[in-house]
Amino acid sequence: MIQKTNAARLLDAAGIAYQLIPYEVDEEHLDAGHVAAQLEEDPDRVFKTLVLRGDRNGPFVCVIPGSLEVDLKLAAKISGNKSCEMLHLKELFPLTGYIRGGCSPIGMKKAFPTFIHESALLYEGIYVSAGVRGLQLLIDPQALIDFIGAGIYPML
Repeated sequence: MIQKTNAARLLDAAGIAYQLIPYEVDEEHLDAGHVAAQLEEDPDRVFKTLVLRGDRNGPFVCVIPGSLEVDLKLAAKISGNKSCEMLHLKELFPLTGYIRGGCSPIGMKKAFPTFIHESALLYEGIYVSAGVRGLQLLIDPQALIDFIGAGIYPML
């Protein structure tokens, strides 16, 4: 039986439909591309959750397709910052409650401004981390956007 994560319990409490999808963890390859391969899914449909720090507004989150790299200039602009950088790995757990390879946009210790890549809306369901390595949430992208109050990260 699959153990429910905090993210899944929050979705349950809100009455939002999702599926929990397990995959085989490879400690050497925690990237979304590897997860997509494990799930036999298009990497554009498997989204990664990245936590960044802006120079003006502090931490924020970008949820982008596994096949993309975050555009730091664009991320800074959409988050109201002049510049930004990826959060240092050692800061990730204390700030969010999640570890690399298991960071979910749902249920962080604090609600940070979050931006989801608009390509998510091309799919009926997208994959995001369920909050632990080895488990993904398959969820309607609009339901996710509405639930976490996310903004849109525009396609270039």
